[in-house]
Amino acid sequence: MFAEPDHDHVFDVRNPLAERRTRQVMWLTAVMMVVEIIAGTLLNSMALLADGWHMSSHALALGVSAGAYALSRRFAGDRRFAFGTWKIEVLGGYTSAVFLMGVAGYMGLESITRLVHPAPIHFDEAIPIAAVGLLVNVVSAWLLSIGGHDDGHGHHDHTEAVHGHHHDLNLRSAYVHVVADAATSVLAIIALVSGKYLGILWLDPVMGLAGTALVGSWAWGLMRTSGRVLLDAEMDSPVVQEVHEVLSTLPGAAVLRDLHVWRVGKGKYACIVSLTGVDATPADVRERLSIHEELVHVTVEIEGRVA
Repeated sequence: MFAEPDHDHVFDVRNPLAERRTRQVMWLTAVMMVVEIIAGTLLNSMALLADGWHMSSHALALGVSAGAYALSRRFAGDRRFAFGTWKIEVLGGYTSAVFLMGVAGYMGLESITRLVHPAPIHFDEAIPIAAVGLLVNVVSAWLLSIGGHDDGHGHHDHTEAVHGHHHDLNLRSAYVHVVADAATSVLAIIALVSGKYLGILWLDPVMGLAGTALVGSWAWGLMRTSGRVLLDAEMDSPVVQEVHEVLSTLPGAAVLRDLHVWRVGKGKYACIVSLTGVDATPADVRERLSIHEELVHVTVEIEGRVA
């Protein structure tokens, strides 16, 4: 009987710090959401109400992100997941982006309604609430920025954490949500201050439309990024060109019959290579490809042999 290989050291993507920070931000967002929705309704501020509803979907989306981390941790040792559970987090990021697109549509519809049917706004009460909302967003973004890297020993590098959002699409989705919230909070403050001191009342719903465009743009970008990973659309990744370069150096009249490359972790890839006419063994090909550390699982087929 063959023992099952242990790939945990390759595909283990659990990040307790990111999970903990995401939960903290979720609760912060939920509390501020309730405050802004109630205040926006009572004070007739479309900018404040839009920010509150925006936060409501973000609280739900952040809950999805936190749940994705929990599921990844729960099923980390489940052998049914051939390449680990990291795609649960990617799926969480994609789902969050879908929620975000829905909120963008709602914000746009409500803003147009308020342009056509304006309502009096209680600026003195609405402005401080919008400022508190912005503060909550800034704190949330900071919490997530320090949740991007955890080596299990409490060590943290801020630069790596920020750039790590590129690889951890679940954390990136949470980060995008709170940054989008911060942007809409800024727009709400601008609209409310302008309405109070300059009398530009129409700016409140216009800023709601601006927030719609901004949030929609960010959501679309996140959907494209996470969707590519879920669909294994990685054949234009730089690592594919690196594989071609290595194969071109093989001895003999090598002909590449087939090549498949797909992502199996954060910055990690698997590939299947099928060759003919090459004067080398599958082990030789794998050894040459091993110079690229992002290739963590390589299968080579030569003239019907697989190894």
